[in-house]
Amino acid sequence: MEATGTDEVDKLKTKFISAWNNMKYSWVLKTKTYFSRNSPVLLLGKCYHFKYEDENELLPVSSGCTVEDHVIAGSVEEFRKDFISRIWLTYREEFPPIEGSALTTDCGWGCTLRTGQMLLAQGLVLHFLGRAWTWPDALNIENSDSESWTSNTVKKFTASFEASLSVERELKTPTISLKETIGRYSDDREMQNEIYHRKIISWFGDSRLALFGLHQLIEYGKKSGKKAGDWYGPAVVAHILRKAVEEARHPDLQGITIYVAQDCTVYSSDVIDKQCTSMASDNTDDKAVIILVPVRLGGERTNADYLDFVKGILSLEYCVGIVGGKPKQSYYFAGFQDDSLIYMDPHYCQSFVDVSIKDFPLETFHCPSPKKMSFRKMDPSCTIGFYCRNVQDFKRASEEITKMLKISSKEKYPLFTFVNGHSRDYDFTSTTTNEEDLFSEDEKKRLKRFSTEEFVLL
Repeated sequence: MEATGTDEVDKLKTKFISAWNNMKYSWVLKTKTYFSRNSPVLLLGKCYHFKYEDENELLPVSSGCTVEDHVIAGSVEEFRKDFISRIWLTYREEFPPIEGSALTTDCGWGCTLRTGQMLLAQGLVLHFLGRAWTWPDALNIENSDSESWTSNTVKKFTASFEASLSVERELKTPTISLKETIGRYSDDREMQNEIYHRKIISWFGDSRLALFGLHQLIEYGKKSGKKAGDWYGPAVVAHILRKAVEEARHPDLQGITIYVAQDCTVYSSDVIDKQCTSMASDNTDDKAVIILVPVRLGGERTNADYLDFVKGILSLEYCVGIVGGKPKQSYYFAGFQDDSLIYMDPHYCQSFVDVSIKDFPLETFHCPSPKKMSFRKMDPSCTIGFYCRNVQDFKRASEEITKMLKISSKEKYPLFTFVNGHSRDYDFTSTTTNEEDLFSEDEKKRLKRFSTEEFVLL
């Protein structure tokens, strides 16, 4: 009887803390982000220069844009549309309780999972829609007024606390294949893109059935000793994302896989093997691959010498962003201007959206304005992501990234390397998995080390 009373107190305490975090992260002050017209802006491999906004000429490559094929005669509106089109995943409240806990929000602890979701979402956008795609309604999003946020704070606190005590809502997930849906609109490219757009977002919904939703990622995290409410480091999240994609059985996701670098080394043969492995015996097409590289940009603080490296990474057309941030605050870095990084911030608590309903609202999944942060404030622990459409694309990307690493590296050794051959050729234990244990013992040891000794938790 006494134990039961203690459990009830713990549950009530958890719900109260969740409600408090909902209020805390809903109180967001509206701030402006300033951009210079005299310096280029890089966003995931695309270059903008606002100085040339009214001129009908391309920006000279010598001005600082390093990706010649992606130089744009800078338009502020084009940049805004491109940025807003990226998928934004933030803290949410009032979603169905996470299994094994009373939590109905990830406020205060789920930021690295959210930034990992954003990186994966960008990879899926490249895979299904391409880098040139932008959301037609992007410029129709307006910034929320700070007064309305603060005036509703008490209401949100009360409502979120009451919602945390309410019964679980049952959700339904569409079972129809995306390819089948697309077939109905094969003559309308914009309609096809919109269906893909909504489908990608639905995979990140906050329910147990969403393939890459918070609930599912936490289940995979349990295999490495993590649970809901814990801090997650960027390296641990990289492995969780890999497992989520590998275990996804949706027919539209059989053409993409994830590879996580081992000890800052990408083994080319291991990557190609993953790309050439198909569940269907009659499918000979290469798989696309998202390569995740957990790295450390210094000791306790980020080494300023790595600034050029980070800029070079974000200038590549293959880059899908960086999961990083400040100590105990994870951000999704997507670009830069001068010595400031451009990012999307998950630390804003929004209400749960049921993505299983038809025509669910998309506005809260797109960030209305970018934020900037000095590179010097960046936490040294981060995970870098790249997308390659096929084996040929991977080989070309590895060559370009290797050249960039050599140029930007002021040390004797680059931050990470591409090596020919398999990891087993270098006396590394090949990681294997089975249905009962999603992480091998070797992976568990590596994840534990990443999250405790070598990486600062964000």
